[in-house]
Amino acid sequence: MILTIIGVLIIGFLLFTMASPILIIAEDTDEGDPGIDMAAKFSLAGGFDWVYPGSSFNAEGQTLHNIHLDSPDDPYGAARDIMTYSYQFTPHLIVSINNAAAESIFGSTIVDDIRANDGYYGYPGNENAQGGMSRGDAVGTAMANNKMNIAEIPLQFLMGNIKFHIV
Repeated sequence: MILTIIGVLIIGFLLFTMASPILIIAEDTDEGDPGIDMAAKFSLAGGFDWVYPGSSFNAEGQTLHNIHLDSPDDPYGAARDIMTYSYQFTPHLIVSINNAAAESIFGSTIVDDIRANDGYYGYPGNENAQGGMSRGDAVGTAMANNKMNIAEIPLQFLMGNIKFHIV
């Protein structure tokens, strides 16, 4: 069953990347005001390109980080419009991943490792990093240093911690 779900997810990803890049967003739903902490554009040709939510905006100046606050009725439509305005690509699929999914897939310390890598608001470094990285490098390093549990992806999808938004 898990292999079937993984196969369907992979085929879906491939079909959507043929039409346009996919936008993958890390949503922190544990915050009082949910926000997008990090994002990446994914395409077969280009792989991952990090997208910084605070500096990604639409014509009105609304940021990707605040899509839930600025556009509560259609946050993923707003994310699509922001990508079109800031980066000149229009994603038709947005994959949102919350902290629970990230921790299940990459280990329970992934969020702390990212914060340690980039020195998030003075967050202290740890034995793996002393801080000071860009957020994209911090995420990439943390993902590379933690073992990925691929079997968790379909489980997290079924639990609702990974969601697909067609926009």
